[in-house]
Amino acid sequence: MLKLRLLTSVLISAGLISCATVMAATDMAKTINKHAAVAQSGQQGNTQLSQQLNRLADEYYEKQTAFDPIGATYNGDTRYDDKLPMTLSAPVRAKQIVMWKDVASKLAHIKREQLSATDAVSYDCLDYELKASLEMARFDGHLLPINQMDSLPVTLAHFASGQSAQPLKTVKQYEVFLHRLAQLPVWVNQATGNMREGMKRGIVLPRALVNSALPQFTQLVTDKAEDHAYFAPVKNFPDSFSAADKQRLSKAYKQVLTAKVLPALRQFNQFLSQDYLAASRDSSGFSALPGGDAWYRALVRDQTTTNLDPDTIHALGLKEVARIQSEFVALGPKLGYTGDPVGLPAWIDTQNQYRPYKTEAEVLDGYRQIEKMVKAKLPELFNRMPKAALDIRAEPEISRQTASDHYTQPAFDGSRPGVFWTVIHNPADYSTTGMKTLYLHEGQPGHHFHLATSQELDIPKFRKFGGNNAYTEGWALYAETLGKEMGLFENDPGAYLGHLTDELLRATRLVVDTGLHSKGWTREQAIQYQQTTLGYSEAASRQATERYMAWPGQALGYKIGSLKIVELRQKASVALDKRFDLRQFHDVILSDGTLPLALLEAKVNKWVDSQKIN
Repeated sequence: MLKLRLLTSVLISAGLISCATVMAATDMAKTINKHAAVAQSGQQGNTQLSQQLNRLADEYYEKQTAFDPIGATYNGDTRYDDKLPMTLSAPVRAKQIVMWKDVASKLAHIKREQLSATDAVSYDCLDYELKASLEMARFDGHLLPINQMDSLPVTLAHFASGQSAQPLKTVKQYEVFLHRLAQLPVWVNQATGNMREGMKRGIVLPRALVNSALPQFTQLVTDKAEDHAYFAPVKNFPDSFSAADKQRLSKAYKQVLTAKVLPALRQFNQFLSQDYLAASRDSSGFSALPGGDAWYRALVRDQTTTNLDPDTIHALGLKEVARIQSEFVALGPKLGYTGDPVGLPAWIDTQNQYRPYKTEAEVLDGYRQIEKMVKAKLPELFNRMPKAALDIRAEPEISRQTASDHYTQPAFDGSRPGVFWTVIHNPADYSTTGMKTLYLHEGQPGHHFHLATSQELDIPKFRKFGGNNAYTEGWALYAETLGKEMGLFENDPGAYLGHLTDELLRATRLVVDTGLHSKGWTREQAIQYQQTTLGYSEAASRQATERYMAWPGQALGYKIGSLKIVELRQKASVALDKRFDLRQFHDVILSDGTLPLALLEAKVNKWVDSQKIN
């Protein structure tokens, strides 16, 4: 999972990021086909229009970044490290919408048919993103600014640790972060006001999600500033700081936390645990909200970049579940299992030989051993490797109970590596069966190859740092399948079962997400389905279910995107036969950064045609 600005529009509702892309794939395909002659001819394009487009793309990035300072920090753009997003405020949101419309109007005056093929891709991506943002602005995500998966106060706790995106190495950076913290009461007050409006209009979180989020906010309420997560920078001063600077910064942090931040968080926690919890809803899915059906369908388009409807996706999920489960028939005996194949995932969970770890450090070292195996095989599958380093770290304790394993991309300036964050609750319970597949997804060649490489491309910044969930998670899920070609599962049936179980998880998501938000499933139904299908414990099934409740549609992008990449590879392999080069295919998929699936398909088709000619 990529835990970044482009995760879902749930982050939009939190005021953390701008809207993600949402436009029907059929509309995008019409645009692509209409101008196919330009791409096929390979014309150079109008230089003046190219410059105009690039200036507009830069203008969009700069203005959008100003609305999204947290996203800027994740990108390594430090200019806004002292600010918080304020798009929960109606006037600020209105200004952002005006900006989107203005950029869209300027883009419409650029004649796409006169652009080079390269510039046409940027045109299409910008057009797509602007239409998406304006589409999602019709809904009321600002009334749901927090959940157990994401909230600004918890994000700031991560930043304060010094292990996340906010740089905390110089005196100036300490002062900048303190200025950011000092603005939190304003954000909290706006969030409270929006949530109270949501209470009046019936747009509130399910009660189960409020109960899951409360422990995080309880941790953020301390009697003393010195005991707070935001005080961590003071406890971790670099040795290079002078005694005078340490004393001054210690006093300043304590004063801001004591006088401003802690009272605001205390009041917010009280509001959550009393007023909001009492007003939260018993239902589980978005369809129970006013206008929720249309909202969810928009989110489905957003997260898949297709025009697939929930019913179609639900049926596809059931079909994929059955296909993957059929592989358990042959695999079970290799593991010493002779029972019902459907029960294989639950059985493997009882086998202690797959739990060799005693400490967190041993788990992390296990991933580093896998990394060595993977890196030795990557040159056989890829021509190009990202320049940025990849680090493997344990998820911070404050978010460990509700977090999923995820990746954060490197800083653009090279000051911070890409990071694969693994959630380790109890090392003694950590199973080795899923580790190889998880590394392929979150690390290399999954998210790291995609997102670190995107930063190296000569494309506009909005494309380097923006994107969509279907491509991003689809590529990472596709990357998992490469483990078989790398030989990672040979003589390791336990790891292959872990691979199949993870793929089965992504298939069940198509069923559960649409079930919850479109078919009226209850939380309990979803939990039971995952226990039966995946062999998950009640606790694991509950956590997964509540993630899908908090992030409607987000879980759909994985399988939809992966199936498209697999389909494109199969078509290219058949069409090119002996001329098909897997490394070149991967270059084609990754060489333009994140694309809507319709654009990606058009690009691969063009490449196949060019290879036939050559």
